[in-house]
Amino acid sequence: MNAIEITGLSKQFTGKHMIKIDALKGLNLNIAAGEIFGFLGPNGAGKSTTIKLVMGLLRPTSGAAQIMGLDVSRPESRYNVGYLPENPAFYDYLSAEEYITFVGTQFKMDSTLLEQRTEDVLIRLDLWDARKRPMRGYSKGMIQRVGLAQALVHDPEVYILDEPMSGLDPIGRALVKDIILDLKARGKSVFFSTHITDDVEKVCDRVGVIVKGTLVAVDRVESILRSGVEGYVIHLQATEAESLPFAGIEALRRTESVSEYYVPCSGFNAFMGEVNRTGTNVVLVEMKRRDLEDFFLSLVK
Repeated sequence: MNAIEITGLSKQFTGKHMIKIDALKGLNLNIAAGEIFGFLGPNGAGKSTTIKLVMGLLRPTSGAAQIMGLDVSRPESRYNVGYLPENPAFYDYLSAEEYITFVGTQFKMDSTLLEQRTEDVLIRLDLWDARKRPMRGYSKGMIQRVGLAQALVHDPEVYILDEPMSGLDPIGRALVKDIILDLKARGKSVFFSTHITDDVEKVCDRVGVIVKGTLVAVDRVESILRSGVEGYVIHLQATEAESLPFAGIEALRRTESVSEYYVPCSGFNAFMGEVNRTGTNVVLVEMKRRDLEDFFLSLVK
C-alpha cells in the first residue's frame, strides 16, 4: 500500500472578474511507504494547494487522493497523519506544552504516553526551556518548531509538511533535516514541499517538480545527480604530470606539488589510460556535476 495516492487531482479557483484560474491540473502522484518525497516548485506553483487538497482542507474540482488506502474525504484518513501547514498559527495564549498536550488529546493518546511524547518532542525541537511560556512571545522560528512538534507527537506513519524549514535559522534547518532522516530510518513516510533545492538534495529519495499547476518531472534524486555529471577535475603529482602528452586537456592550476586538469566525461577513460600507462601518481579525482538547483531551474525556465 502506498502512503499517499493522488489520481487526476485538479483545482480551479474563480478570480477577479470571474476568471477561472487552474491552480492544479490533473496531478497523478504516488508516495511509497517509507519514502521521503520532496515536492519542489517556485512560489505559486501549486504545492500548498496540493497539500491542502490531500489534507481535506480544500475540495478538488476533479480527481481524488488517498492516505494509507483511505479516501481523503473521510476524516479517519487523517488519524495517522502528522501535518504542518505552510503558515502555522496557534492559540497564542497557550504555552507550547499546553498546545502539544491539546493536540495529543485530539488523537486520543493515553495520558501517560502523551506526557512522555510531549516531553520528547519539546526536548528534540529545542523548546523545553520555553515550554511554559505563552506562544505569543515566541519567535517565528520557535512557532515553526512548535508546528513540527505537534505533527510528531502522536507518532503517525505519514507526515505531510508544507515548507517545514521556513523561518528557521541554519541550526533549526539542520535539526529538521535530522528529524526527517530519523523518520525515514524508522520507516515513516514524509511528503514535504519546498522551493529550496538543497533541502531536497540532502534528505529525499525522490523529487517531483511542479510548475504552474502541472507536474513536469518526477525522478530519484540520485538519478538526477548521476545524470548531471559533466566531467572530472583530476589532481596529479605535478613533477610527473608535466611530461605527459595530454592533448586537448588544459591544466586548470599548477602548484609545486599538484597539477589539476579538467577532463570531460567523454575523455575520462583515455585520460586515465594515459595516466596509468605512464605511472603518474593520482592525488585526487573530483566529480563535477550539475546539481539539483540546475535541474530545477532548467525545468522552470
